[in-house]
Amino acid sequence: MKGNDKKRAFTKIECADNLSAVEDAIYVLGGKWKLRIIVALVSGYHRFNEIQRAVKGITPRVLSNELKILELNGLVKRTVNSENFPVLVEYVPTDYAETLKELVYMLGNWAVNHKKRITSEI
Repeated sequence: MKGNDKKRAFTKIECADNLSAVEDAIYVLGGKWKLRIIVALVSGYHRFNEIQRAVKGITPRVLSNELKILELNGLVKRTVNSENFPVLVEYVPTDYAETLKELVYMLGNWAVNHKKRITSEI
């Protein structure tokens, strides 16, 4: 690298490895709902109906499916407290899900800048 230049030339192998890793991440986090659900969970919404209200437009069936997938990937933990009536089921983000905060922040930041750029070109 020269001086303060933060750009770095990647080899073809590094690019291919990075692309493969990004594809894996998109497989786990991709789709319309997963990141929205994770943001809702990290924001403190833990019961099914709370999550559904926080994630506008999601159906109960889709939410249930997405929560199962997030649980399989270690991002959500489903807890059942059968001592209460009715039974209390909560979905809590795992410590692993907390590692996504920086990614979500960076993605949001990029989106804000992208929107400014696109709207200024119109």
